[in-house]
Amino acid sequence: MKLIYSIHKCDVFMFTWLNNVSIHTHLVRLCRYISKTGDGILYVLAAAWLYWESGTESPLFKAMALAFLIERPIYFVLKNSFKRNRPQAALENFRSAIIPSDRFSFPSGHTSAAFMMATLVGFFIPVLLIPLYLWAASVAFSRVVLGVHFPTDTLMGAAIGVGTAIFSLDYLLSL
Repeated sequence: MKLIYSIHKCDVFMFTWLNNVSIHTHLVRLCRYISKTGDGILYVLAAAWLYWESGTESPLFKAMALAFLIERPIYFVLKNSFKRNRPQAALENFRSAIIPSDRFSFPSGHTSAAFMMATLVGFFIPVLLIPLYLWAASVAFSRVVLGVHFPTDTLMGAAIGVGTAIFSLDYLLSL
């Protein structure tokens, strides 16, 4: 319990520092746009395009479908098991810049999906791996700047996303 308290204390310190730095107000507008890229519409469009091009025979389409079938339930179970309050509910006198879609913050679903997609697409198109990981990290950062996640929420989201992508690729390549 002491370890969890220490992690939470560090998490709150990093979150508070980031949301109090002088450039924070300038970051919020940019972060709103970056965060929206992780809302899911890009993933649906990518899947639709892959399906239109190759049907269900596309290896990337198969990997995306399997990864989302694994990642979303893991995300949902963790979020509703830990029930970690979002920063606005956990910290006095703090208001987030956006209204989150649900009540709890751990783990970050935007971050999880972004890192999962970055890993999958980067595997099939290696030249895009670094730009996609930079985008996914920007999505994670934006969620903290917007005040809807603590840093560890996004770290766990990244781990879940990369982990489910690797698991999905490994499973499909072993068939």
